[in-house]
Amino acid sequence: MQPTLVILAAGMASRYGSMKQIQGFGPSGETIMDYSIYDAIAAGFKKVVFIIREDFAENFKAIFEPKLKGKIETAYVYQQLNSFTGDRVIPADRVKPWGTAHAVLCTKGTVNEPFAVINADDFYGKDAYVKAYDFLINKCTDTNFAVLGYELANTLSEHGSVSRGVIAINDKNEMVGIDERLKIFTQGDEIVYEEDEKLTPLPTSTKVSMNFFCFSPAYINMCFDEFGKFLDTSMENLKSEFLIPRMADHYIKAGLGVIEIVPTSAKWFGVTYKEDAPIVQASVNALVDSGAYPSNLWA
Repeated sequence: MQPTLVILAAGMASRYGSMKQIQGFGPSGETIMDYSIYDAIAAGFKKVVFIIREDFAENFKAIFEPKLKGKIETAYVYQQLNSFTGDRVIPADRVKPWGTAHAVLCTKGTVNEPFAVINADDFYGKDAYVKAYDFLINKCTDTNFAVLGYELANTLSEHGSVSRGVIAINDKNEMVGIDERLKIFTQGDEIVYEEDEKLTPLPTSTKVSMNFFCFSPAYINMCFDEFGKFLDTSMENLKSEFLIPRMADHYIKAGLGVIEIVPTSAKWFGVTYKEDAPIVQASVNALVDSGAYPSNLWA
């Protein structure tokens, strides 16, 4: 069964301050998503599912449908606050979406095959898609998932601290947990994270999750089973989020299966802060100049 690429594009971009998912960075106005889809097609993916906000759908489709037509099958899923909430009364002040695992849950009924899931505003590199496709075709089962493991040093921002999911790994190269480090930054020649006003060094080779996972539809069903429990305990917290790493951790801890680490030395970059935009643009231009990508992806 051919795998699908699922792109998380419903976020509100609160830190960035604009709809960064459609900002052009390439020489012909390409978004980061364009490069992700281009790399996915080259790796073998035949279908992409966009998770977006319904009120943005018309604009979004007008941007992507013309250039993707005939190149890859497309589908759209809407993440809405009342999706899968049942008869619960959502707090009136809740504006933020329920999180990335809820976004994946919204693909239930649309995605029925092995899939990779990525963030819309992250550049992951060609190597990641090749390895993800290979895993999904050859190794993915209901009891065997994967996470792309990036080297921490290849994922930092020059314009502020970042949050990263530091992957705990056993001797079988399997994930045993993800420790969310909220304030990681460089200090001199070191990478450190701050917690309780204490700085702790992290090796540059530390493997981190950039929210690039490979799952079977069993993951979606697990999210369906767990989302109601999350709402019953956390719905009144306006900042609570039902996140992919949280459900990945549950999958492991509940003994439902294993999550392999698929290492990549690819350079990740993204637009966490507005100040990152020129760096991202320069990085994209350098890749185009090197011949890694054409100056017009879809010409």
